[in-house]
Amino acid sequence: MEAVAGDRRLGFQLVLFLFLASFPSILAEGPTDATIVVRGAAKVAETDENFVCATIDWWPPDKCNYKQCPWGESTVLYLDLSHPFLAKAVQAFGNLRIRIGGSLQDQVVYNVGNMNYPCHPFQKMVDGLFGFSKGCLRMDRWDELNQFFHKTGAIVTFGLNALYGRHKIRRGVWGGAWDSTNAYDFIKYTIDKGYKINSWEFGNELSGRGIGASVSAELYGKDLIKLDAHINELYKNSRSRPLLLAPGGFFNEEWYAKLLELSGSSIVNAMTHHMYNLGAGDDPRLINKILDPHHLSLASETFSNLQRTIEKHGPWASAWVGESGGAYNSGGHLVSDTFIDSFWYLDQLGMASKYNTKVYCRQTLIGGNYGLLNTTTFTPNPDYYSALLWHRLMGKGVLTVQSDASPFLRAYAHCSKGKVGVTLLLINLSNQTDFRITVQNDVKVNMHIGENTRREGSFIYGLKKTVSWVGRVASDETTFREEYHLTPNGNLRSQTMLLNGTPLELTEDGDIPTWEPALVSMNSPVFVAPLSIAFVAFPNLDAPACAKI
Repeated sequence: MEAVAGDRRLGFQLVLFLFLASFPSILAEGPTDATIVVRGAAKVAETDENFVCATIDWWPPDKCNYKQCPWGESTVLYLDLSHPFLAKAVQAFGNLRIRIGGSLQDQVVYNVGNMNYPCHPFQKMVDGLFGFSKGCLRMDRWDELNQFFHKTGAIVTFGLNALYGRHKIRRGVWGGAWDSTNAYDFIKYTIDKGYKINSWEFGNELSGRGIGASVSAELYGKDLIKLDAHINELYKNSRSRPLLLAPGGFFNEEWYAKLLELSGSSIVNAMTHHMYNLGAGDDPRLINKILDPHHLSLASETFSNLQRTIEKHGPWASAWVGESGGAYNSGGHLVSDTFIDSFWYLDQLGMASKYNTKVYCRQTLIGGNYGLLNTTTFTPNPDYYSALLWHRLMGKGVLTVQSDASPFLRAYAHCSKGKVGVTLLLINLSNQTDFRITVQNDVKVNMHIGENTRREGSFIYGLKKTVSWVGRVASDETTFREEYHLTPNGNLRSQTMLLNGTPLELTEDGDIPTWEPALVSMNSPVFVAPLSIAFVAFPNLDAPACAKI
C-alpha cells in the first residue's frame, strides 16, 4: 500500500509540475504576506446541513433575453428526467435541495380536483404576466418529477401559486382574495401519493413593489394563515409537517417586517429572499463587478438588514436565499457559465453564511446561462464543482475570520464537514498578487513555522508558492492539511475548471470525477495564486466551537 501511495504522490507532483509550467509569470513574482486569524471559540452563525440548493424553473423554450433563448427544454414541464448525467449530478450531493419555482410560478395551475382552467402549457401572450399565459402542471408529470426526486434523494421545496383567484387592481398591483382550492387539492394529491415535500413556498417576487405583480403585506399575511391551516389539516396524520416559506421576493424591510407581524408567531418558518446583485445579464461591466471586492461586499447590507428584521419582528423564522443567479434575465452568456462566476458564487455562499442564512438556492440547477449544468449537454459548468466542494467541505458552523490582507483576498471559515478541524475558503480576486498566508487561531497559535521555506530551491519554492505542495513524503511525525486549488483551464471564461491542476470532467460513464486534495505540511504557509480559489482544511486548528458539533 505504501508503494501505491508513493506512486500516486509522484504522479500528482508531475501533474502539478505541468500545471506550473503554464504559469511562469506567477513563479517569477514574489508573494505578498498576509495573516488570517480564525476565531474558533464560538460560532457566529450556523447553516442548515443541506445549505446548497438549486432551482428548477418554469420557463418554456421560447423564453428569450438579449436575442438569445437559453432555456431550451430544461425546466419543470420539459426537462428530460431520464438523462443519466442529470441524476448523477444530483446524487453526487447525497441530498441536494431542489426548489421548484420561478417567475411563472404564480401562473401555474394544477390539473387536479375542480380546476377551472384548461390544462395547456405556457404560451406567448402580450398581456400575460411576463409575456406568457397561464400554464398547467399535469399530475402525470408531477408523478415523474417525484420519481426523480425519490431516485436521487433530493430535498424538495415547491413554490405555490399565490395569485390564483386574484385580479389586477392597477398596473403591477393585484388584489382580491387568494383562492386556495387548487393548492389544497394539489397538496392533498401529493400527500395521498406519498410524495415527500420538505417545504411549501408561497408566491414568487410579489413582495414590496414586486416584479411584474405585487400583493400587499396585509393580504399576504392573511393568506399565509390560511395556507398554514390547510397544511396543518392535510398533514395531521403525517409523521412530519413540511416547512412554510414566504415570500420568495426581493427584500423590502418594511414589507417583510409587516408580513411577519401580521402572519403572527410560528406561521412562517423561513423568510426567503432573492439576490441578483450583479445586475443584468448583458451588462458589459459584469466581469468587472465579479472581480470588484467593493461591489461584492454591497450585498452584505441586504443580508444584515434581513437578519435584523427577523430578529426584531419574527425570531421564530430563519433566513433563506430562495433564488440567486448573480445576473438576472437568464444570466450572462459566457460569464455565468464559466470559471469566473465562481468568484461571485462562492463569495455569496460565504457571505450569506455569516448572516445566519440557512439555505442558499442557486438559479438554476439547469437552464438559462446560469445553470450549474449545461442546458443542452447536461455536463457540469464550473459552478457545479464549486457548489459540490462547498457541500462536501464546509460544515454548518460558521466562524469569524480576521485578515490583514487587501480586500482582494476574501476569506471565510467553517467547521469542517464530517471531520474535526476548520476549513478555510480563500478567494483571490487580484490579477497580480500571489498571497503567502499565515493562518492563526484566536489564541495566537501560529500555524506558519520556519522562515527557511524562502531559502529553498527555486523550483520547490515555486511549486509551494503556486499550489502549496510540500514536496515531501508523508510520515507519522508530520501533520498535513488538505488543499483544493481551483483555476481556469486557460482564461477566466473557460468552461472547464482545474482542481489542483487537473481538469474536472465527467468520466467516460458520465460519473462525477473523484478528486484528491494536495496534502501539505502544516509547517508551510498557504499560497493562493492570482485569480484563483482555494479550500484549505486544517485538521488540528484549535476551534472549541467545532468540537461541539
